[in-house]
Amino acid sequence: MNAGELQIVNLVKVFGAFRAVDRINLHIPGGEFFSLLGSTGCGKTTILRMIGGFEQPTSGQIVLDGVDLAGTAPNKRRVNTVFQHYALFPHLNVFDNVAFGLRRARVAAGDVKRRVGEALELVHLTGFENRKPAHMSGGQQQRVALARSLVLKPAVLLLDEPLGALDAKLRRHLQVELKALQRQVGITFIYVTHDQEEALTLSDRVAVMSHGRLEQVAPPQQVYEEPATVFVADFLGVSNLMAATAHGADSAGHCRVCVGSFELTAGRGNCDISGDTKITIRPERIRLEPYGSSGENRIPGMIERWVYRGNAIQLIVRLATGTLVDVLIQNTGDTIPFAQGAPVHAYLPVNALRVLVDTGVNGSHIDKGVQSG
Repeated sequence: MNAGELQIVNLVKVFGAFRAVDRINLHIPGGEFFSLLGSTGCGKTTILRMIGGFEQPTSGQIVLDGVDLAGTAPNKRRVNTVFQHYALFPHLNVFDNVAFGLRRARVAAGDVKRRVGEALELVHLTGFENRKPAHMSGGQQQRVALARSLVLKPAVLLLDEPLGALDAKLRRHLQVELKALQRQVGITFIYVTHDQEEALTLSDRVAVMSHGRLEQVAPPQQVYEEPATVFVADFLGVSNLMAATAHGADSAGHCRVCVGSFELTAGRGNCDISGDTKITIRPERIRLEPYGSSGENRIPGMIERWVYRGNAIQLIVRLATGTLVDVLIQNTGDTIPFAQGAPVHAYLPVNALRVLVDTGVNGSHIDKGVQSG
């Protein structure tokens, strides 16, 4: 068993009549960068607080390296937390902030100096030992908070939206640094965020949550490219969801679907189902062609408007079915050939069109068993 391996078994947390966490099962291997992603109130921070010992589960188990953490005080767990607002001591300099936990643990002065120096080197703050937090930028304060947690050598580091207070450019820069740091130290990171880009950038695996339950647990590319449920497809990134009627799989294993009066073939997802369902396709996978183009999986439409986004052009297309879809075209510097009001054909490639399961508001696609890496 690798250090920092976490097993969460049938975890439940109830506040009065509200079930904040509903039968969560997870296996997080040691050394993984694991993210809990979801909107406010989905239960992700409550899970983090239970792992850290700041909340007690209503039922279920949290097992770290084979030891059940039930009844273990937060300061006795091999777990540290980095909060969004860092909670640095304003009257202490950087060295004393980072050394605080070591001194409370009565570590020898020589070892304190060495370990603080190593931690500051990890986060590129060597030379800042005498600086007070008030005289540091937000990004530097975040690094001090990381060093203060890492210096104690936890088995698991919990991060509760630690980049949320930073501006967008600095946040993207620190995402890269944080992932590199995690690989360097080899500690299990459990990261809570509502920022989809952040979760996709940082994580080895992502758990998408809704109403206290898991919708999907998978590597970032799989969650984005192969959403398991309507909720995941709609929540993660921009997705074109369309109501459809499925007619089961054909001889190639693809699903025949009807969107309005147009028959399409979907090559991904739950291709063997029949009846009312939803299909999805990402904006960057739709191809626009001149009106009159022939071939399968094409629906006529009209350009309603387009939006310049710098690295890409977003086109809003109203299909002949009445549905509005987003289409993303990479900005290559060439003139966009489709003007507002122009008729087009939208080509929806078979292998980009996915048939989804609609689990409903409180449904969970993966309720049973421990979700393993």
